[in-house]
Amino acid sequence: MPEWERSSTARVLAPARPRKLAKVPFVELADGRLQGVVSSGSDIGRVYVSSIAAGTYAYACSTNNNRPCGGARGSFCNHIRALVTEAVLQYGAERVARYLRVDADGAADAGALTAVMTGTNPAPDPAKAAAAVFSRFLRHLAYLELAPTTAPLPEMQWFPPTRAEAA
Repeated sequence: MPEWERSSTARVLAPARPRKLAKVPFVELADGRLQGVVSSGSDIGRVYVSSIAAGTYAYACSTNNNRPCGGARGSFCNHIRALVTEAVLQYGAERVARYLRVDADGAADAGALTAVMTGTNPAPDPAKAAAAVFSRFLRHLAYLELAPTTAPLPEMQWFPPTRAEAA
């Protein structure tokens, strides 16, 4: 068994390419969706929580307090397009396409993935995931405020510190 499989830490993959966090400070592939937080282009104090469901490409975009995005009427808005672009930078086009189940025939960029998804005429997602996604974003921000350390963080210790002894 490789050493990393026996450790209690998770491997962290480096981003496919470096990205700037000003426009899309948080992007993740989780809960069967590509989801994240996107800064408003017009108001520095406003952010949008955007998501695309895997397989159906159902999309949602709203402010962090669930006010709907004015640009997401019948198709992907600019916030969702920015989310896809940053996800491709963070994870790579192949991984994003595989996670969202996009048959992009080797598409290597965000524009091609977006074109394939919008070509299916996806419907708005009725699920309200904005609160959960924004909460996770705030939790990640809280970790950035901690001083660098190699000591374990109590809230990240899911298992007791002692190992089970073989009988």
